[in-house]
Amino acid sequence: MKKILFKRKPIVCLTAYNKFTAQIADEFCDLILVGDSLGMAYYGFSTTRAVSLDDIIRHAKSVKLGIKKSIMVVDMPFGTYTTKKSALKNAKKIVQLTKCDAVKLEGGKEKSEIIKYLIKNKINVMGHVGLLPQKIKSNKDYKIKGRNLRERKKLVDDIKHLEQAGVFSIVLEATSFDAAEDVLKHSKVPIIGIGASVNCDGQVLVTEDLLGFFDKVPKFVKKYTNLKKQIIKAIGNYAKDVRSRKFPTKQNIYN
Repeated sequence: MKKILFKRKPIVCLTAYNKFTAQIADEFCDLILVGDSLGMAYYGFSTTRAVSLDDIIRHAKSVKLGIKKSIMVVDMPFGTYTTKKSALKNAKKIVQLTKCDAVKLEGGKEKSEIIKYLIKNKINVMGHVGLLPQKIKSNKDYKIKGRNLRERKKLVDDIKHLEQAGVFSIVLEATSFDAAEDVLKHSKVPIIGIGASVNCDGQVLVTEDLLGFFDKVPKFVKKYTNLKKQIIKAIGNYAKDVRSRKFPTKQNIYN
């Protein structure tokens, strides 16, 4: 098992679902995540829970073609790590078919024994605590974590159990700033924030969110451009040219 170490901080992470996005992200990122967020960002599902093992493997194989230097992590889809046996079987399949560096599992203390088992069997694992997208069934389930003492204590406890299990890093999603700061005080492995604290060891976003593909995005997203508007304009101009017979021109036609 290759030991994963980050060479610098803050750690830059983005999602990718295909070779072409991965090639661009690889120039700037330390870690590229083939996230089950593809269910919502790519396929338009209402949750990540509909993503299958075959879906994630297919996209991860494409992403791997575009990576030269970044660490590549693949999400284990909902329902693929309910037991130690199923988790190992599915994790091995992901690693063998995609050549990724690690897999990511959602859950804290309740998943720590499964994670420990994977690591014992030479599978690198990234943890994920706070808001867990695979538990989201409807919009009412989107709740910021760590807004009371009980939740903060649980986050710290989850972090400790994941560290003891042997994870190389942990994603901390959609938590209050104070809760994130508590986690950072106790963490011994890099914490990658998404809607947590600027003081995390790194940050991750869904690439399509920061590119402005969607009108409605979580508060933690910063839109760095608005590709949706540019795409609408481009396709609108194409449709106009076709209907007015301005396209194709001579330069677009073979002699």
